[in-house]
Amino acid sequence: MSLSSHLTELKKKHQNLSYEVEQAQRAPSIDGLELAAMKKQKLKLKEEIERLSA
Repeated sequence: MSLSSHLTELKKKHQNLSYEVEQAQRAPSIDGLELAAMKKQKLKLKEEIERLSA
């Protein structure tokens, strides 16, 4: 897998997770720990994208 395709895949995952977090925040029944885990995963993806882009 080339670097550019890997970055594209990471960006897609980050975008999808961003959407899921947004939807979860609107749901009254979301578990705070689950939401925190999703945000943490999103941050890790963002950091990985930045690291590979540098």
